[in-house]
Amino acid sequence: MNVRRWAEFTLVPLIGGAALVGPATPAAAVPAPVVAAPVTGAAAASGELHVSEQWCQSSGDGSEERPFCTISEAASVAGPGQTVLVHPGEYQENVRFTRSGTESAPIIFRAVNVNWQMARVGRYNTAAVSGTILDLTGVHDVTVEGLVVFGAPYADVVTVRDSQRVRLDKLTVETGAYGPNGVRISGVSNRVTLSRTFVYNTHGSSVTIEPGVTDTTVTGNQLDYSGLAAADAPRTTITGNTFHVECRQGIQLAGRSPGASIRNNIVVTTRRRHVCTTPADAVGIRVSAESAVGSSTDYNLFDPTSGGVPYSWAGTDHPTLASFVAATGQGTHDLSADPKIAWVSGMDRGYLETGDGSPARDSADANAPGGLDTDMLGGSFADDPAVVNTGTGSGYRDRGAVEARGPVTQDPLRVERKVGAGPFDVVARSGAHSAWPVERERSQYAYYLTGQRFWRVTDSATAEYTLRRAGDACVQVQVSQTDFRLPKEYEGPVCTQVGARYVPIPPTRVLDTRAPIGVSTAGPVAGFGTIELPIGIIGGVRDTDISAVVLNVTVTQPTSAGFISVSPGGESSDASSVNFVAGETVPNQVTVPVRNGSVMLRNAGSGTVHLVADLQGFYAATGSGFASVPPTRVLDTRDSGGAPIPAKGTRTLDFSGRLPATATAVVLSVTVTAPTTSGVLTVYPYGSVAPAASSLNFVAGQTIPNLVTVQLSNGEINIFNNSSGTTHVVADLAGWFSPEATQTFVPMTPKRIVDSRYSVGLPGRTPAPLAARETVRFAPFRSEAICNPACPAPTALLGNVTVTAPTTPGVLTVHPGGGQRPTASNVNFVARETASNAAVVAVGSGVDLFHNSGGTSHVIVDQAGYFIAAAS
Repeated sequence: MNVRRWAEFTLVPLIGGAALVGPATPAAAVPAPVVAAPVTGAAAASGELHVSEQWCQSSGDGSEERPFCTISEAASVAGPGQTVLVHPGEYQENVRFTRSGTESAPIIFRAVNVNWQMARVGRYNTAAVSGTILDLTGVHDVTVEGLVVFGAPYADVVTVRDSQRVRLDKLTVETGAYGPNGVRISGVSNRVTLSRTFVYNTHGSSVTIEPGVTDTTVTGNQLDYSGLAAADAPRTTITGNTFHVECRQGIQLAGRSPGASIRNNIVVTTRRRHVCTTPADAVGIRVSAESAVGSSTDYNLFDPTSGGVPYSWAGTDHPTLASFVAATGQGTHDLSADPKIAWVSGMDRGYLETGDGSPARDSADANAPGGLDTDMLGGSFADDPAVVNTGTGSGYRDRGAVEARGPVTQDPLRVERKVGAGPFDVVARSGAHSAWPVERERSQYAYYLTGQRFWRVTDSATAEYTLRRAGDACVQVQVSQTDFRLPKEYEGPVCTQVGARYVPIPPTRVLDTRAPIGVSTAGPVAGFGTIELPIGIIGGVRDTDISAVVLNVTVTQPTSAGFISVSPGGESSDASSVNFVAGETVPNQVTVPVRNGSVMLRNAGSGTVHLVADLQGFYAATGSGFASVPPTRVLDTRDSGGAPIPAKGTRTLDFSGRLPATATAVVLSVTVTAPTTSGVLTVYPYGSVAPAASSLNFVAGQTIPNLVTVQLSNGEINIFNNSSGTTHVVADLAGWFSPEATQTFVPMTPKRIVDSRYSVGLPGRTPAPLAARETVRFAPFRSEAICNPACPAPTALLGNVTVTAPTTPGVLTVHPGGGQRPTASNVNFVARETASNAAVVAVGSGVDLFHNSGGTSHVIVDQAGYFIAAAS
């Protein structure tokens, strides 16, 4: 295939006179439009920075389009109030956090974990990483959430040193061989919070709090194999954790660590549920004498299986809870019983949960210092109906880190256009409901908009999106009460469609293979050859935000019969956009989606052909909506013996009083009839110089129509007869655009929806040409996407109507199905010649096509898109 692709075109306004299709000489150079350079660099980012191993660029700036490759890159530039979203991947690096937020605007690093996918960092399947993986030294007001962190041998995994108001939340931490600490807090750190985190360490401590640290909160965590050790760390709060250690101490407060609060914890000192060889090593909670000053403990649950004492308090071991209560007056709500804990595999994010009959259920102190508003998995506190509530507050809260919850039902996903918003705004709605009573209905939702790179995780049952282009808006949702630790089955996307608004521009030549314009060298397009036409920037709008362009495509000097197919860039279509015979010059209006920054023009004939394309306008998020009408005659120069338009003459057509004053453009089917010579008809905005663009090409004696979308000026347009003879002109209004009109356009790759040769689109009809005066009805194509609650119904069809193999002359008329047939014609044809024309027609009970001929003809309809009503 001969494919020619050229640089982005510069829009060349058309001025001056014209031959059949305008001048074939090169246009004068025009300066490229000035476009503001995009703001790059993380410092320019407003709220979010992105890190993605999969989508990153070496020169990324942290934007969604150009994410960083490493967490370290984001950590080096993030500022107060910014959130760094770390998307799923393997980040084999050591991260040093050196920048700080403020108390009201912290810096947040948040892993975007979803089903089957997570953000792993550190020594995962590699020997390349050594030392501490996450190091927060000398910083303040920083939060790190959700990362799965794998430590290196002989090194702490996470350290917080000399830092204030640091929060480690929802982490999964696993030490390497002989790792001394999972999480180590040291120096003069103050108000550090470790929450909803799972830490596994077989060698040293899961969590160590060193001398000099104050006001640490450890809440909603699960510490597996090893427990927590704090020394000389005043005012430590330890609430709602699950300590699941192997013949070791669960909690130890040594040295001088007064003012501690220890509540709602589950303490298991033999994870393998056996009597320890040295029970003295398996103390549940050990608090030194100096640490016992001002400290309190209650509502804890101890598993007695190990043989270790539940408390060693102020130097005294208490073999039973009764003896502890009698000696201290504390722990009056503590329990000693099997907590019935079971392991739940969550890929690399496993956790422990309680089983039926666990005494941990519905027995916690809801007012405990440091308590969270969710459990470790982000779920709500739920009321087990089989358990008597013995806790405070609602009585629903469980001891330990993970709340028991009942069955959950999920609402079907709904995706709808947002009422009263922009044309590209959609809302996705889901929902989940617990069978058990809950303090507050909580779930996590992960939404994914088809075509975007990243999942969006939120605790909201709704997600709003603004698309960049018209078309299908398809969303997937994952709903979880386990922080996406338990993978679920794949759920397909649910869709709606969004339509674009129209922006008219003065006719602008963007392609002329004779000149050359839009190509590097002049020359015809070879048989079966292709031209790729980059779109670039139009009216300040980049191609990435342009849904479709409206082109008047003209074929000239073809050496054999054939057709031109215009399709989105990088795609192909067998639909015909312009049909021609050898030696003919013929135009047709084409509306085509912009994909990959371009559109494709393919010569589907064996001979060569020159191509000319004039840009009429484009569809985007801003502009005018469409109002369709049944074909309405607004001009016929033959009426009442009217005179034809003279040679080089201009007729002004005034729509004042017929259209709203705010109308910006009209869609007309313009027909030339009884021309005395060959020429070009040009339709253009009133008050401007006639451009060199051709709206319709004709030869002497010919009757030929073409669809024209033309910009209005003061409610008027001009029709210029660029020929040396006279011609009559007929114009039928198909609709108009204005800011108040509400229909928007859904473009599509041209698709054949009717072909009488093969009974396509004509159910119940065998392959046969249309008979004389026959009417057939067909349905417009609409997206095949699955919509809930419903896909928007087409209000008007835009396509190309073709007649082929006619036995006698005639016309084709398309109009709303079931409505009164108008006098307008969409395609005029002669015997044995293939003819086509673009059409916009409102949809009634489908679309009716009337074959107004005394003979037979085959008909073809290629749809390029459809209009839809506004959201309601």
